[in-house]
Parts: sequence; structure tokens; C-alpha cells
Amino acid sequence: MGFVNFAEAADGVQLAWTSKGEGEPMLLIAGQATAMDGWGPTAELLSRYNRVIRFDHRGIGRSGRGDAERYTTRLLAQDAAAVLGAAGADLAHVYGHSMGGRIGQWLAVDYPEKVRTLILAATSGGKWPDAATEPDKAALDSLVSGDLARLEPLFFGTDWIRNNPEATYTFFSSQASAWAKSRHFKASREHDAWNELSAIRAPTLILHGTEDRLTPLPNAQLLREHIPGSVLVKVAGGGHGLHLDHPETVEWIRQFIARRSN
Repeated sequence: MGFVNFAEAADGVQLAWTSKGEGEPMLLIAGQATAMDGWGPTAELLSRYNRVIRFDHRGIGRSGRGDAERYTTRLLAQDAAAVLGAAGADLAHVYGHSMGGRIGQWLAVDYPEKVRTLILAATSGGKWPDAATEPDKAALDSLVSGDLARLEPLFFGTDWIRNNPEATYTFFSSQASAWAKSRHFKASREHDAWNELSAIRAPTLILHGTEDRLTPLPNAQLLREHIPGSVLVKVAGGGHGLHLDHPETVEWIRQFIARRSN
């Protein structure tokens, strides 16, 4: 993974981050209660083409905890901006997964000068506006359970899990207390950016699995409607962890950046 550095957040909390590769910076923002290590093989692939910057959210892995009131997606976007500053990346491609995508939305709204392109995977603009956008109740119960046998199929395909046991284990094995996990869950659940998304000016690529039971596809379709000029790619058969088990998305991201970045 490389040498771990630390950025100082607005409230003084130390945020662990690392970078690998050369080229235009790309910031990877992990989902709720997930450490930067969880990007695993995707980060490796992306680092062949970009300087990939990863970090641990506050309360996760090697980062400090901070106060409970700092756990909102909009304030977590401030943390992401602090990491970019510490990394000397004035302008970066931003790739957020799940809650990381929610944070990426605020980063693009509040710090437009820092976001070259925005990639949103398996995410939503916030509170569910209708029944079609709500997560499958059984899937949500599985998420809360923490039972790996129930969690894994929500994220990844069976073959990928069998062929990538280490990456699967690492994704679900972030170091976080129950306190931090509950703060992350609350931040993600209370995210609501629907009325602000029209302010996003960064070229935006939305990646979403057709079989995502935690964040159903209609969420991505609504994101496409709310973010001007955004492009939605529906990933056939993809679940909530499509950013890992569908490596073809890396090439799609490269093509999008080549066409839209300037």
C-alpha cells in the first residue's frame, strides 16, 4: 500500500492517507466503516494510470476518532478536502463508493475547484424519495447483522469471492469500534443532497449494479436526472460492491476521464 501519511482535519483529527502511482491525482473515498485498504485490487489497477490517493475516514483504521457531531457526509467531505491538501493535489478525479459517493457529492458541491471529474458507484443522493429507491429490507437486516455469510453476496459475485478471498476479507475487516460504525451508519442514512446536486459542474460518471439490493438502481437513475450532464452506466449483474468485482469499470472510468477531463 505504501507509506502512510497523516493529514490534519479542521478539528485537529489526524487522517491516515497514502498514495501510489503517477499522473493526475485520483482520490478514492471508501464507503461507511470501510478502510482505505478495502479498495485493494481496484486501487492497484487505477494506480497504473493515476496517482491514487486513499485515506481512512475518521474513526476507521489508522485515523483519529474526533467528536460525534463531525460525522455527517458534508463534514466528512471537509476531511476529504484536507487529505487532498496534505497530498498536494489541488485538483483531482474523485471516485466515491456508497457513502463515499455521498461524500464525493458534497466535495463537488462545496469544493468545485478541487474536483476534475466525479465517479459515483453504488450510491444515492440521500433519503429515499419513494419506495422504489428504498433498500431491500432483508438486505438491510443483513448489513446491520455484520454476518459475513449474509454480507458477502450483497456486495460481490460468488466467483469473485471464491477467487479473491484476501480482498474480500480485507474489505469487510476495517478496524473500527462499534461507536464509529454507528456514527458512519447514521451519517450515510441521513445524507440528503437531492436539492444541491444541480450545483455539481464536474463531469460525472455514475456506475450502478442492476442487482444492488442495498441501493436499488432507481437511485442512480435519479442521480442522473439531478446532476447536469452526468452519464449513467448500468452494470449488468452488479451488486453493491461492483467497484471491486467488476474490474472492467476501471477501463470505463479511464475512457470517461479521457473524453471529459480538460
